[in-house]
Amino acid sequence: MAESLAHFEENLQILKTLIVDSTMTVAFTGAGVSTLSGIPDFRSAGGVYSSQWEGYDVEEVLSISFFRRHPDIFYRWGNEFMYQLERSTPSIIHTVLALLEEKGYLDGLFTQNIDMLHKKAGNKKYWEIHGSAEHHSCTGCNAHYSYEVIAPIVRKGEVPHCTRCQSVIRPDIVFYGENLNSAVLNRAVEMFKQAKLCIVLGSSLVVQPAATLPSYALAHGADLVIVNAQTTSYDRAATLRFTDLAQLGEALLPWVQGLKKKRSLVSHS
Repeated sequence: MAESLAHFEENLQILKTLIVDSTMTVAFTGAGVSTLSGIPDFRSAGGVYSSQWEGYDVEEVLSISFFRRHPDIFYRWGNEFMYQLERSTPSIIHTVLALLEEKGYLDGLFTQNIDMLHKKAGNKKYWEIHGSAEHHSCTGCNAHYSYEVIAPIVRKGEVPHCTRCQSVIRPDIVFYGENLNSAVLNRAVEMFKQAKLCIVLGSSLVVQPAATLPSYALAHGADLVIVNAQTTSYDRAATLRFTDLAQLGEALLPWVQGLKKKRSLVSHS
């Protein structure tokens, strides 16, 4: 245990130096950062995908073809896993990332999560690769609805319908079978190419094409830091690897709180 702690402390000091010295830092977050907020992840042994929902694999429930056929089943699943998000608060990792951005040490954040917790934590320069539960739209006329409007309807056990045309309303998340938002993906590719430091937190880097993003940073000489309980295909290429998100967050928070703001931010236009 002592050796493990010593190794953690050594890597922690290296990480602090990388953060301070980097002229362009990009973070990438997955479900692991939100498990600290009580939101179940998808791919771990006890994750959302480990059991079925009403006889269907959850990955099928989350496909666009299934949603079109059975919006009622999707929303019953969503009532348990998507429409209780106001109960969740940002984790220590969310807080650390928001502070790093505020003080000028984080230039952009890309998340696979749809739970709105980076926004709650205070991040402003963030992009949601898989969309967000914050926004909904009508499948007929494309009218827009907020999470606050839709969640109470779902929690009553109802399928939300548009008040204009009566079509089914969908969350603006990326279902299986849909393409990612090209503008978000293009921005991510460009920022990862420019990055001097790439920090991956709480993602096993399995879901494509988002999982390829760290490769752009590596190809352009960036340092890669991975913080994840499970192994990833990038581990051997990483400059540093940590396995405990909570431990790292608790170690970084007081340090980040004491950091002085960068006097001038480098332009990356």
